[in-house]
Amino acid sequence: MKTHAQAVVIGGGVIGCSILYHLTKQGWTDVMLLERNELTSGSTWHAAANIHGLHDSTNISRIQHYTMTLYKELEAETGQGCGVFQPGSLYLAQTENREHQLRLQAAKAKLYGMNFHEITRDEAERLHPLVNFDGIRCIMWEPDGGNVDPSGVTNAYAAGARAAGADIHRFTPVTGTEQQPDGTWIVRTPKGDVHTDWVINAAGLWGREVAALAGIELPLQPTEHQYFVTEAIAEIEAMDRRLPSVADRDGEYYLRQEGKGLLVGAYERDVRFWAEQGTPLDFAHDLFPDDLERIEDNMMRAIDRVPVVGTSGIKRVINGPMIWSPDSNVLFGPHPDLRNYFCCNGIIPGFSQSGGMGLMAAQWITEGESQYDMFAWDVARFGPWADAAFTKARVGDQYAHRFSIHFPNEEREAGRPVRTRPAYQMQKDMGAVFGLNYGWEHPQWFADDPGTKDTNGFTRQNWFDPVGRECRMLRDHAGIIDISNFAKYRVTGSGAADWLNAIFANNMPKSVGRSCLTPLIGVRGGIAGDFTVTKIADDQFMIIGSGMAERYHQRFWKMVPQPADVTFETLTESWCGFNIAGPKSRDMLQRMTNASLATEDFPFMRSKMIELAGIACLALRVSFTGDLGWEIHCKTEDQGALYKALLDVGKDFNAGPVGARALMSLRVEKGYGSWSREYSPEYWPQETGLDGLIKLGKDFLHKDAYLAIKDNAPREQLSIIEVLETPHNADATGGEPIFDADGNGVGRVTSGTYGYTVGKSLALGYLKNVAPGDQVSVMILGQPHPAVVLAEPPFDPKGEKLRA
Repeated sequence: MKTHAQAVVIGGGVIGCSILYHLTKQGWTDVMLLERNELTSGSTWHAAANIHGLHDSTNISRIQHYTMTLYKELEAETGQGCGVFQPGSLYLAQTENREHQLRLQAAKAKLYGMNFHEITRDEAERLHPLVNFDGIRCIMWEPDGGNVDPSGVTNAYAAGARAAGADIHRFTPVTGTEQQPDGTWIVRTPKGDVHTDWVINAAGLWGREVAALAGIELPLQPTEHQYFVTEAIAEIEAMDRRLPSVADRDGEYYLRQEGKGLLVGAYERDVRFWAEQGTPLDFAHDLFPDDLERIEDNMMRAIDRVPVVGTSGIKRVINGPMIWSPDSNVLFGPHPDLRNYFCCNGIIPGFSQSGGMGLMAAQWITEGESQYDMFAWDVARFGPWADAAFTKARVGDQYAHRFSIHFPNEEREAGRPVRTRPAYQMQKDMGAVFGLNYGWEHPQWFADDPGTKDTNGFTRQNWFDPVGRECRMLRDHAGIIDISNFAKYRVTGSGAADWLNAIFANNMPKSVGRSCLTPLIGVRGGIAGDFTVTKIADDQFMIIGSGMAERYHQRFWKMVPQPADVTFETLTESWCGFNIAGPKSRDMLQRMTNASLATEDFPFMRSKMIELAGIACLALRVSFTGDLGWEIHCKTEDQGALYKALLDVGKDFNAGPVGARALMSLRVEKGYGSWSREYSPEYWPQETGLDGLIKLGKDFLHKDAYLAIKDNAPREQLSIIEVLETPHNADATGGEPIFDADGNGVGRVTSGTYGYTVGKSLALGYLKNVAPGDQVSVMILGQPHPAVVLAEPPFDPKGEKLRA
């Protein structure tokens, strides 16, 4: 066995073999895969291995589409059969919400050139004569859907990687991973040690155990999962073609042909966890005892839909383990706490995503960033707060509701609360309805009755009117928004300014009390983050950014060596914040402080240390609402007292608490973008409108990457759109395709909401080949809604209120 490799992949399942294969395609051929048993051991070998292209997420749809088209190419390249069956897939909607979901996916398929469209019941009955379509509202057809052979696909990836020069060692368990002072790794095995630049944890069921060898914990939990295969069915034996698979997700089962029978699988509500204390090292091609009674309700729904299931004998039952993350999405990317340690763990639809995930991983490792924004699947979205209890509760919820629709703005309660701040109980008593933001409970809106919960759906829900009242209160008077979820950092030292200038694209403020907005440039020249940086004292700066991206941005701070005389502190836990905004915000705050808040003494984009109600605070004259306002930051132990004082004084000004959903509406009215929606590494600065904040008279992180794309014409442009008609009582929420008057795809929504204080249904999105004033169609609920591209934001387009 070699003693050196550019990268070592740990785990010989379908994902590990795909990463190895795609590394060789990226030109890294001195790579190695280590598997503790035989290839496919663990979860891969017994998977149902269904494949489908469409997903609620655009980038996952792209990844799945790539994977589906790769398998036949892989067969041709390697000569290894992948067992590809693509008789198509039928998607059924029993409910109105499922119909909305499928129509949205069909609209996305049209935008991205994927094959997924509605068919009639007659067409569906010809495609699958064994299905009873009674009660079905809508049927979608995906001609390329189907399934593959798990072992065939895994071995095809392995064959392709070997042919390119990669080494694969079976029956070679990894017993240690030790990082060296230079950032490289020693991987220890009974057959010898390997020195490598990169360790890639694709260990499947053993992802937790392999992570522990490097001193880290991953929020993963295995469960049991069952499917069964029927005996041969006469009607299928009589056919000269293969039947399409059936995705009846309202019925909470999946069904496809297997041999001359049918395969039926289910995600039941009675979840069975497995290996909570660790996956046994001697587990390989093992299964659990059958327990079909546990999925009996799901089976009966499958029989109602496909009656021959009920009259057929059961040939075999597969009850095997799967390993899940808290949100059922992969834990993907370089671990923020380690150098050159890549995670790819907890993939549930492995055979729909294996190729795409392998490609994204290989790009990230060899090029420093993947071509698609993977933030929603980044391992950095979880922190140490995602402990075993939280993970188990969330996994149980995800498994039991695997086929439930994940609605826009939906906040599931399992495992919460995890992290709360001092004002939490006060907010709860006032009727706050909370969401989860990087583990923190954060007010989304305030109901009249404490204990009120969200309703969920694609149309306007129970929070629509209360959020409108919050918006109008702030625009007419003032509002108090908890912004403690913003990430906060303090950088101190004589070299602080130089270090920050080497990271950020804008010039750092030179005078105490001044602030700047600055982009952070990604490896490919896109927007990796947007921040407010304030000079709060000589040689001391405060940085404020996206809270949910706190751990993601940790990687970027490490990309520029930190001088010995510079300290970098994360203050997100130790400091809290409020945004007090609206036309009466100055008068309200002035009553609480002796510091002058007059414009001439405290202009826009300035900061001061002041006392409010006797509490020391950092005040910044900025507001994400687009209105007159201040961000007020204080120590966490003072949050409760400051909040009470703000609320008490606010009563005299008709001001009160405002939640995150109102902030969404207010910032869209102003045309402000937000991280992970309008700003991401996929978007160039000139497409986002942030290019004016980039200063080329200095060096900064990834400046060369920006210069390489700086003069390119924008592929798309961030735009604001007014939806002119909303006959279905629904607004855009994000992801909806946009078409021009001729039916050509011109873009997609990134943020959508109702603009309560301008009386318009609004969306932000990226558009091409259209101009302000042009008519477009926004596919809300998957149906065309007439809209117009606006030339400027409908609220305070000249920024007069903001700077008043």
